[in-house]
Amino acid sequence: MEESAASDIPAMRLFVTDDDRQDEFRPDIPSPARVYNYILGGKDHYPADRVVAENTMAALPSARDAALENRGFLRRAARHLAAEAGVRQFLDIGTGLPSYGQVHEIVQEIAPESRIVYVDNDPVVLAHGRDMLHGVDGTAILRHDLRDPEGILADPALRRLLDLDRPVALLLVAVLHFIADDEDPYDLVRRLIKPLPAGSHLVISHATDDGDDEVETALKDNYKTSSSAHVRTHAQVEAFFADLELIEPGVVWTPLWRPDEASSPLRDTPGRSVCWAGVARKP
Repeated sequence: MEESAASDIPAMRLFVTDDDRQDEFRPDIPSPARVYNYILGGKDHYPADRVVAENTMAALPSARDAALENRGFLRRAARHLAAEAGVRQFLDIGTGLPSYGQVHEIVQEIAPESRIVYVDNDPVVLAHGRDMLHGVDGTAILRHDLRDPEGILADPALRRLLDLDRPVALLLVAVLHFIADDEDPYDLVRRLIKPLPAGSHLVISHATDDGDDEVETALKDNYKTSSSAHVRTHAQVEAFFADLELIEPGVVWTPLWRPDEASSPLRDTPGRSVCWAGVARKP
């Protein structure tokens, strides 16, 4: 990993609200990454994060299982891309705190030459990510804002690892629901995908209330972090893949995307996963 190169670029936030634009570590402000880490059973969080997580799980009892299903989808998608699609370059934006089965662990086990760039803004995520990737060839974690696709793709550290003339897997897993409609998340995705060559892939999971009318209310009332969550319908999530070739089984609940033999807590009640997921190829 080339940490010095990343430090040459101005630090930017991934999750920003109008009321909180400080570029600093704020443990008193709940972070989506740290709240998610707590829900997953991790240990990298603070009291403010735990309050939000507990309130969310109380209002949405399937929250922990849904988070586990989302991680399961990410692992299966990464395996598919490395083993079946032959992708060797991965860009994971909004990666969150390290947990079991990170992208580089999965794809480099299949193809050791694979290169992976993680992007996030949370200082805790960055600190843990740099520690995790220390000495791991072909990896980097960079600080950037999802709302600046051109800045991400132009980063010299990213360019040293990824050849943007060759296929790249763009992973936007459980991150687009933090982008409000007035920030045009569809345009952000287009600007990230457009410069990538044919054979590149887009991986998305996204919160929804299609399976439970109370999800949006539960999130609005309880999920109060440095960025609000915005649920979208199946049709709205599918629209992120416009002009791309969806691979089977299309946009489905996370437990139903190419399930394997591993235990799946919501396989029989997939709507409780509250996330649509899909993978598509750029023709």
